[in-house]
Amino acid sequence: MAGPSLRPHVHWAQRHRELFLRVDLSDVRNPDITITDNVLHFRAQGHGAKGDNIYEFEIEFLEPVEPKPVCRMTQRQLNITVQKKESNWWERLTKQEKRPLFLAPDFDRWLDESDAEMELKEKEEEKINKMKIESRVPKDPFKHLKKGYLIMYNLVQFLGFSWIFVNMTVRLFILGKSFYDTFHTISDMMYFCQTLALMEIMNSLIGLVRSPLIPSVVQVFGRNFVLFVILGTLEEMQSKPVVFFIFYFWSITELFRYPYYMLSCIGIEWKPLTWLRYTVWIPLYPLGGLAEAVCIVQSIPIFSETGKFSLGLPNPLNVTIQFPFVLQIYLIALFLGVFVNFRHLYKQRKQHLGPKKRKMK
Repeated sequence: MAGPSLRPHVHWAQRHRELFLRVDLSDVRNPDITITDNVLHFRAQGHGAKGDNIYEFEIEFLEPVEPKPVCRMTQRQLNITVQKKESNWWERLTKQEKRPLFLAPDFDRWLDESDAEMELKEKEEEKINKMKIESRVPKDPFKHLKKGYLIMYNLVQFLGFSWIFVNMTVRLFILGKSFYDTFHTISDMMYFCQTLALMEIMNSLIGLVRSPLIPSVVQVFGRNFVLFVILGTLEEMQSKPVVFFIFYFWSITELFRYPYYMLSCIGIEWKPLTWLRYTVWIPLYPLGGLAEAVCIVQSIPIFSETGKFSLGLPNPLNVTIQFPFVLQIYLIALFLGVFVNFRHLYKQRKQHLGPKKRKMK
């Protein structure tokens, strides 16, 4: 049979608009806290001065309060915030003049009336200053137009890369098609998406998005160099299996990046998508860079044999700049670019998925 309920130690403090109650109970379970007819009713099981028991108390407030208290539990205590119906300073907490034995001032939060008025004045001044600063910032008349453009851009890119991914997956795993005709069936859509991706550099340049410029330049120009210069000009490269892996890795990465940005434009964050956006790139980005490097290495003998893009300088220099040598230099730049973007994406991942810092009370 359960014993009689006990009263916990309760500490209180006030401001002009709020009352703060701190109940000294740890490991609180099944709290029942209501305000009826200006009386706060508390009942909960927890560990207090008398051990693990059921504790309860009632407080009839001096003046009217809002009937919906806000509660916050920690492992060591339970905090209750009650809103006063009128902003004023109470001479005491309870309607009865004699203070209940279980109730005591919370000296950690205690302020006298003059200090509370000063705090209230500081908050009002801070609010006024914030409004003044916001009023000085000119409103952007093209805000909705910019947002609409970004939504459409990310939607079009998402649909384009989705078509590429689905088409390649169906052809390979369902229809049993080979790797060798990937370029001829996918290249038109990939040309469109990667040409449109040049807008990402422009968006960053004019401040339409807050993403840094250098990672955007590295990714867009790196991909377009492989697509237009290597694959687009050498028919011998277009039938190689490495084309499948390049296109597949690119498309999977963008399946999560573009919808994430599209939802961000309208203030929506879907946590599974956020996790995928900042996690999927970890294996795919190095694999994509490796596939691009393999493509370049395979193209070097072809460029050496054909002499395409090699540049002969006129006399008196009489020097020929061999394009394969340029490709070898580009290979070094490719791995440096992968490192730059990997570092940038890792910082973004820590920012969005890292542990949140707790505010100190």
